[in-house]
Amino acid sequence: MTSKISSTKYSISDLSKEFDITTRSIRFYEDQGLVSPSRKGQTRIYNQRDKVRLKLILRGKRLGFSLAETGRLFELYDVDKTSAKQLNSIMELINNKKNDLKQQLEDINAVLIELNDLEVNCQETLKALENK
Repeated sequence: MTSKISSTKYSISDLSKEFDITTRSIRFYEDQGLVSPSRKGQTRIYNQRDKVRLKLILRGKRLGFSLAETGRLFELYDVDKTSAKQLNSIMELINNKKNDLKQQLEDINAVLIELNDLEVNCQETLKALENK
């Protein structure tokens, strides 16, 4: 028995509206092999798996994952969801991304400190000029 969720079908415009992205973006993700709709003539028909993948692609982009990294995660997961080797590879990619993000956060905090110091110096200089 097939569940209603797994048999749900979506058009490219349905997904475009739901995720607030262009149909061109969705076609690009298809060209990159990240989603794979079936076809009925020229019409693309997306399933629940494609919808979930689009959601993950967009979340990955927000978190700083490249499309190549997202594709690699999909490949690893698709090959064997129960393989310790595959899951360890996914965990390694996740840890690498977390380390990258931590470094970026440290860099951002350092720049914020510098900008705050510069702002204070500018304010002090302006105050000194106004008091002359």
